Amino acid sequence: MLRILHRDDHLIAIDKPPGLLVHRTGLDAGETRFAVQLLRDQIGQPVWPVHRLDKGTSGVLLFALDAATASQLGRAFESGQGLQKTYHAVVRGWPADAGLIDHPLRRLPDDMRTEREEVQEAQTRFETVERYELPIPQGSFPSARCALVQLQPLTGRRHQLRRHLKHIAHPIIGDATHGKGPLNRAVAEVLGVQRLWLHAARLELDHPFSGNHLSIDASLCPQWAVWRSGPGRSAPHDSPGQPEG
Repeated sequence: MLRILHRDDHLIAIDKPPGLLVHRTGLDAGETRFAVQLLRDQIGQPVWPVHRLDKGTSGVLLFALDAATASQLGRAFESGQGLQKTYHAVVRGWPADAGLIDHPLRRLPDDMRTEREEVQEAQTRFETVERYELPIPQGSFPSARCALVQLQPLTGRRHQLRRHLKHIAHPIIGDATHGKGPLNRAVAEVLGVQRLWLHAARLELDHPFSGNHLSIDASLCPQWAVWRSGPGRSAPHDSPGQPEG
């Protein structure tokens, strides 16, 4: 059963587990379980997703309970106006303490729209929360460096966080498309958990009907504890800018 984080007459939000698709897609034709279907059956009425989370991403996923609300909120999510999203991710290497990634993104082939620009402005703020070292040799380095970062996308582009972190050479651990396959596999073996380490922790927006400010939170699931209790050691906070291992 899906964990419901918020529900009113117009909106419902769940804590999406990793590995669950939001809806049916030809890119993953073998899947038979989808958040839309599971939530519809759980509450006994239709639902409309107003934004997307990748299959591997966990956390806050918002649905509308009618098509008009879904359309209105969908435009807000694409523009990034009137809402704020906060994510947690574990990335390769040690990023700077904080920064802004301002890098335009081209629409993906399955998301092209002739009436809109194919290249869109995209901005993401990041803050490094904690740095780690894992006992995984990387080239001439005896260990692999990883970091927990907090991310706030200022725009809503497709796969924006994964593409932006690849752009600054700190791809998300477990990202099969934009990350490093050998490192992803080695980390999964050391930690005993294989997943995309990306979590939608908080969604803030003004309710489209009442105007009340909503803040919907999804805490990190127990899997994330391996970054503190698993093999390896936590590295100090005051070591930005060092070469990646």
